[in-house]
Amino acid sequence: MVKICCIGAGYVGGPTMAVIALKCPDIEVAVVDISVSRINAWNSDTLPIYEPGLDDVVKQRRGKNLFFSTDVEKHVMEADIVFVSVNTPTKTQGLGAGKAADLTYWESAARMIADVSKSDKIVVEKSTVPVKTAEAIEKILTHNSKGINFQILSNPEFLAEGTAIEDLFSPDRVLIGGRETPAGQKAIQALKSVYAHWVPEERIICSNLWSAELSKLAANAFLAQRISSVNAISALCEATGANVQEVAHAVGKDTRIGPKFLNASVGFGGSCFQKDILNLVYICECNGLPEVANYWKQVIKINDYQKSRFVNRVVSSMFNTVSGKKIAILGFAFKKDTGDTRETPAIDVCKGLLGDKARLSIYDPQVSEDQIQRDLSMKKFDWDHPIHLQPQSPTTVKQVGVVWDAYAATKDAHGICILTEWDEFKSLDYQKIYDQMQKPAFVFDGRNVVDAEKLRQIGFIVYSIGKPLDEWLKDMPAVA
Repeated sequence: MVKICCIGAGYVGGPTMAVIALKCPDIEVAVVDISVSRINAWNSDTLPIYEPGLDDVVKQRRGKNLFFSTDVEKHVMEADIVFVSVNTPTKTQGLGAGKAADLTYWESAARMIADVSKSDKIVVEKSTVPVKTAEAIEKILTHNSKGINFQILSNPEFLAEGTAIEDLFSPDRVLIGGRETPAGQKAIQALKSVYAHWVPEERIICSNLWSAELSKLAANAFLAQRISSVNAISALCEATGANVQEVAHAVGKDTRIGPKFLNASVGFGGSCFQKDILNLVYICECNGLPEVANYWKQVIKINDYQKSRFVNRVVSSMFNTVSGKKIAILGFAFKKDTGDTRETPAIDVCKGLLGDKARLSIYDPQVSEDQIQRDLSMKKFDWDHPIHLQPQSPTTVKQVGVVWDAYAATKDAHGICILTEWDEFKSLDYQKIYDQMQKPAFVFDGRNVVDAEKLRQIGFIVYSIGKPLDEWLKDMPAVA
């Protein structure tokens, strides 16, 4: 019986291992983490992450061939294949601060694997890592081994949060990179045979290590670039009276371009896009390619510009001040169907409004008050370090209230900012909301989810990203 162990019980490790356990009942799968609270949550009825379909998969296999444990060393020692799915946060200090990936957690995982192993192992990079990480990990493992043979594979994940289980059940591709040696090729085949339980062979792509590592960064950079491209066009649409949804629809009909990732919004978020592009920038700079680095930097600059542009619209529309005004924030997660708030545009928008002394009332169906307060009081990049290294009790931001209902959030508010495209925001009773708000009542739709014309008929002043501007807004400066 093959035994798999995954170090790291987060958004990647948990769902991936649960699906492997479901699809490969003959393989024993253990997910290990040093966080006792996280492992306890995986073993409870309330999982630590929200992902449609995940509950069902975990409940089917937990206790049979899927185990969650804090006994990291035992499971690593017994495993044939060890997936490493630990954080690779952006460095906050030292060489490459603000761009390079911090491999502290990766390195300590590799050293622990080398220390406890008594048999040959395949070690699989699952975290997003900078190109050439495998080489560093290989050095740690081989120099500490006691005659034990370690093979390193890169098997990047391409999950989209909110659809992770679907993505795992039916992936576009599974990418496995390894050494071009007989032992390396054998290791690739061993991992391939796991995925082949349910993934058609033509969708399993094998490559060298560096290609696999770089493919992950490149894929995320290309996706983020599409979002920044349409967001750049959205600013031009507002200036000219064009409608960004009509432009995106026309552009997306070109089969060479395609329709995906062309929704203009307040900006992209999530744990990967910004981090991976910064990583790509750093690698380009280290390899003497400043022009390439600057090209990718611009994708992030446009994303930051889009968020600050949104805040400026809010403030300038409301008589150039939101001081003391109640603003309802609908949605805090970085996208619908996930409770994940990592790098969510809502953080920068909220901080921008708080900087002008607004009072915020926040509602998100999946994000807790503790998480929101933590996000608004943390420094940039701190979120990606393990919980025990984050500020223990974040200072509560006094101008922020978190409520569990959209109607409570909007009561007596001067304006509403829609920052996550949750389906329920489309079907709210906006007449009821309007009646309970201060007048004039504003809606700033950062995700283009509401029918702006219907809201205008009720009496709202509506700003939708990349859409022709309301008469009211045309007289207001775009920048406060």
